[in-house]
Amino acid sequence: MAGLDHLVHCTGNFDGLRATMSQIGFTLTPPAEHPFGTGNSLVQLDGFFLEFLHLPNPHLVPQPGEGEFGFAIFNADYMKNGAEGISMLVFESADAAAEQARFVTEGLDTYKPFEFSRLAQQPDGEEVTVGFSLAFATHADMPKAAFFYCQQHAPEYFWKAEYQRHANSAVRIGEVAMVGANPLHYANFLATLSQGDLVVSAENLVRVKTERGALAMYSSAAFQAAYGFAAPSLDDGPVLAGYRIEVANREVALNQLDAARVSWRDTPTGHAIGPDIASGAVMAFSEVF
Repeated sequence: MAGLDHLVHCTGNFDGLRATMSQIGFTLTPPAEHPFGTGNSLVQLDGFFLEFLHLPNPHLVPQPGEGEFGFAIFNADYMKNGAEGISMLVFESADAAAEQARFVTEGLDTYKPFEFSRLAQQPDGEEVTVGFSLAFATHADMPKAAFFYCQQHAPEYFWKAEYQRHANSAVRIGEVAMVGANPLHYANFLATLSQGDLVVSAENLVRVKTERGALAMYSSAAFQAAYGFAAPSLDDGPVLAGYRIEVANREVALNQLDAARVSWRDTPTGHAIGPDIASGAVMAFSEVF
């Protein structure tokens, strides 16, 4: 069973989102750029990270070749007309090529493995090279969501304790939430994709437990009940809509929001900030379960 590795959270207001995330108590990595037009800044948690992605160099976005998945162009298309939110969910891997072969065997829509490297600034200011191998999978009903497994080739340069200490006491990912009109229809896909344990399987909610965090698909009404905000449009099929971060101390996390004058709502497990603040996604918080 794999664990959740990270999510790709697209924003058209990169500097503004970074400023907001810093104000509410997150430590962010310095901005970095990819050789294919996108750029990012990360919030590292325990084995999982939020990737805030933007498009600083659209002229560098390549067209994918035959059998390839275009990471940059997928996210560029996602952000057209000012759209923001979670475009991709990522699972950890020790062997991305093996995952791609598994996708073929299990009948998932898949693509050629993809490899790239980029510079990463260390906490002491040193710049080093980090590398990744990716194996992509998609679902025909989900043109606004994509998935991949990520193999890191220099994890000692990537994960840093200094970037994992947050003033709001954030510790780890609890759940990544999708919304779909018929969650039960996608139960087998989500379980096969994640290799996780299907722990809830109902018409309004499917939840798969992984080695690190859960992947859930809610109906629109069930999402609003769980996350405190209205579900996004399903005109383009099921979408990634929000995520829940576990914190060591909820009062500390709330104090950070209040000090930053950021509005929040109670949820059944804690509290959440809305897509107007978190660039198109609902960001929820709970104490560590």
